[in-house]
Amino acid sequence: MRVGIIGTGAISHKHAQAYRNIGYELTVCTDINAQNGRAFADQHGCEFVETYEEVCRHPRVDYVDVCTFPDFRLQPLRICAESGKHIQVQKPIATTVAVAAEMIETAKKAGIQLGVVSQHRFDDSTRFLRQALDAGRLGKILQADAYVKWYRSAAYYSRPIKGSWATEGGGALINQAIHQVDVLLWLVGGVAEVFGYWQLGALHKIESEDVMSCVLKYASGSTGVIQASTAFWPGYTERLEIHGTKGTAVISGDKLTTWDVENDAGDPAPVDRDVASGASDPMAISLEPFERQFIDFGEAIKTGRKPISSGEDGYRALNLVESIYRSCRQGSPVRLGS
Repeated sequence: MRVGIIGTGAISHKHAQAYRNIGYELTVCTDINAQNGRAFADQHGCEFVETYEEVCRHPRVDYVDVCTFPDFRLQPLRICAESGKHIQVQKPIATTVAVAAEMIETAKKAGIQLGVVSQHRFDDSTRFLRQALDAGRLGKILQADAYVKWYRSAAYYSRPIKGSWATEGGGALINQAIHQVDVLLWLVGGVAEVFGYWQLGALHKIESEDVMSCVLKYASGSTGVIQASTAFWPGYTERLEIHGTKGTAVISGDKLTTWDVENDAGDPAPVDRDVASGASDPMAISLEPFERQFIDFGEAIKTGRKPISSGEDGYRALNLVESIYRSCRQGSPVRLGS
């Protein structure tokens, strides 16, 4: 696979390392800051071009990897659709579900693959838990929660676009906790109703939320909680807790740290305490899940099947986030359409 990258900020370097490790060729990149883009190209041995359109039309690109702020997704996707290039975008899929829906429809009409980076689906812990839940090892799910009590410094939010509604779509929920939102939906299923409260700029000088709490009612009838923050110094490892009639599983960071299941049978649970987490450092994350996701996306391109984290999956996560935001604004429960 030959990849072109749009946006050469911090996460793009993780992507470049993952591509090198799995044998994909990073052929071309661009950035609105040409100096940064050229430095990235020199570091990772690829060509720098001036515009994102050139990346999307480049003859030596099989798919485009968009590592920009969330307000820049539809623009390159439209060019990729015209040129027949597949496209993968960073989370969240977009800043609004309306844009996400247009992205999905545009990719579908063009016959190109649209993937959304949600690498925690590819953690050993998450993959094990998905299989265990499918096998009924936890019984009926009663409660499923996500806690993302992280910390980001004032310097992190020093640019006005950080934590803005227009550029990032919101704060801690859409940017930091979106991974756990996606994993909850993947493991437990759809959400029927939400009721949220937020604190806007509780610690940081931002217009969106840096503290948010929400109660969920899943379509299955089980309940849950999502807490998201970037205001809790020094930052604590994120947790995903699932409680069923037969027992409990807890994922902390990227590892399964608790597996308490009554009369359990099946493959041994990969319980581990050596976790990786972006609780206080956004880059303190493992490369292997990225590698697995990129391999999956390449196989989806080759075979024509959907990637494990597709545009539709990104839409579902964003739809839940938007519904929580609507509840916070209204001060009342919000029912989801699906």
